[in-house]
Amino acid sequence: MSTMQFLLWVAMPYACAAVFIVGHIWRYRYDKFGWTTRSSQSYENRLLRWGSPMFHFGILLVLVGHVVGLLIPREWLYAIGVTEHLYHLGATWMGTAAAVLTLAGLVILIYRRRTVGPVFLATTRMDKLMYVLLGASLFFGTVATMVHQVFGPGYPYRETISPWVRSLLIFQPDPALMQQIPLSFALHVITANLLFALWPFTRLVHVFSAPIPYLFRPYIVYRSRDEAPSGMRPVRRGWDPVTAPPERRRNRRGITANRP
Repeated sequence: MSTMQFLLWVAMPYACAAVFIVGHIWRYRYDKFGWTTRSSQSYENRLLRWGSPMFHFGILLVLVGHVVGLLIPREWLYAIGVTEHLYHLGATWMGTAAAVLTLAGLVILIYRRRTVGPVFLATTRMDKLMYVLLGASLFFGTVATMVHQVFGPGYPYRETISPWVRSLLIFQPDPALMQQIPLSFALHVITANLLFALWPFTRLVHVFSAPIPYLFRPYIVYRSRDEAPSGMRPVRRGWDPVTAPPERRRNRRGITANRP
């Protein structure tokens, strides 16, 4: 194993994972008010209405495909009746459709952010770098799927990349599995690692935000100060307005509040 292989397939994944975990902890502790998508919907809604659903729905399908393809051994899929042919059809055609949908949504969002003045002014340098890495990772992954899986003979990534990912998770890295992978797959993995390292410092942190406390918070009671409709009991005043004469300033118990 050369030094470059060790850096690419052992050191970099663990370093990016450490930054990903520690970065989120630091961000949540010291930048809670910045933990947001920094929504720009109020600036422009027409392009956002198309681009955002396409991107988010597509990226969810891509995520599910990666979880199945990388983390679940194929023997487990065989045990539940998912044959190699059935898996190939789903991973190739459904994966390609999800990738195209995600890329199309991302292109719309980037076009919107570049051409709509207020949205562009609200774009930070970190946003721009995030879009570059996100777009590059999606692009190389799509190219790898199209070249090797759709129009090519097929690359057995479940015998190389998938076991390598699982070896990292159990802290027994095996970089030898990555020595002969195609360039497009290698670039996809490298850009994905860099994106994970950048993740905690961008608006992507909103992925880990879920309004769970909203389900358990107490009700908020709103009381109207308007005149009561006819037939209803008039609203009792807790305190008279401060503009009233001192002799009329009474509290709820009827005791006069003699204020200077």
